[in-house]
Amino acid sequence: MTTALGPVARAGAGLGPRPSVSFEFSPPKTPEAEASLWEAIRRLEPLNPAFVSVTYGAGGSTRERTHRTVVRMLKETRLKPAAHLTCVEASRGEVDEVVREYWAAGIRHIVALRGDPPGSLGGVYTPRADGYENATELTRGIKAVAPFEVSVSLYPQKHPESPSIDHDIDVLKAKIDAGATRAITQFFYDIDAFLFFMDKVRKAGVTIPISPGIMPVSNFKGLKKMAAPCGIPLPSWLGNLFEGLDKDPETRRLVAASVATEMCARLAEEGYSDFHFYTLNRADLVYAICRVIGVREVPTEPQEAAA
Repeated sequence: MTTALGPVARAGAGLGPRPSVSFEFSPPKTPEAEASLWEAIRRLEPLNPAFVSVTYGAGGSTRERTHRTVVRMLKETRLKPAAHLTCVEASRGEVDEVVREYWAAGIRHIVALRGDPPGSLGGVYTPRADGYENATELTRGIKAVAPFEVSVSLYPQKHPESPSIDHDIDVLKAKIDAGATRAITQFFYDIDAFLFFMDKVRKAGVTIPISPGIMPVSNFKGLKKMAAPCGIPLPSWLGNLFEGLDKDPETRRLVAASVATEMCARLAEEGYSDFHFYTLNRADLVYAICRVIGVREVPTEPQEAAA
C-alpha cells in the first residue's frame, strides 16, 4: 500500500466526505467583463455549490449590477445566489427597499456587511444618522423585512478596527442574535492562527456554520494591496514563493493553486468541510482546487423520456 505523504495526496485518496463549497463573484463593469464572468459561472456551476454570492460596491455603487447579476443567476442557472448588501451612505429606507426588491425577485439569501467608504477601502467609517450603524443592525433590519438566510463576515486575525479577538467574537454573537445564520471569514494564509481563532469562537458558544475564506491569488503585488487595508498579515513564506515571478504569470498561477489547495486539504484534515472561494471572477484555479479536495461535477438530472 502506498503511503500518502501530504494533505493533498491524502485528499486525493478520497477517504473523507465531499466538502461543501461556495463562490464569490463581482458584478461586471463592461460587456467584456460580463462575458468573462459568465464563462466562470458556467464553468463552476456543475460543481453544485451550496450558494454563490455577488458583491456590492462601496456606497451601493454596484446596486443595479449586483441585482441584475443575481436575478440572472436565479433565472438561467441551477445556482442559489446570495446578494451582498452594505449600509454605507444609504438610509434605512433605501436599504430596506433594496431588501424588498431582492425578496420580490426570488432571492432568499443576503450577505450582510457594514461596508467601506467609497474609494477608501479600510478608511474611517462614519454611519449616516438615518442609516444602519453596522452589520448587526443591518442583519436585524433584513430579518424584519423578510425571513432571509443571512450570512455575515468574520476576520480570523482580528478586524483592523477591533481592540481584540474577544471583541470580534462578541460582535459575531451579536450578529447571530440579530438573525445571522452563517459566517464567512475574510481570506487568510496563517492556518495555525485561524485554528486558534476558531477554537476560541467555538468555546464561546458559537455554533453556526463558519466557512473559511480562500483566496487563490496569483498576483502577489495585488494581494498585498488587498490585504494591507484589511489588516490581513501575509506570511514571509508566501512572498518568497512569488519572488522573481513578476513576468512569469503561468508559474505564479501554479504557485497560487498549490498554496490554496494545500490550505484546503489541511483544513479538511482539521475537520473543516465548508469552503468559500473568492474567485475574482475566474474559474480555472478554483475549479482545479475543488477537484483535488473532492468536489467534482454533479450531473444534471436526465429528462424523463417521452411517453
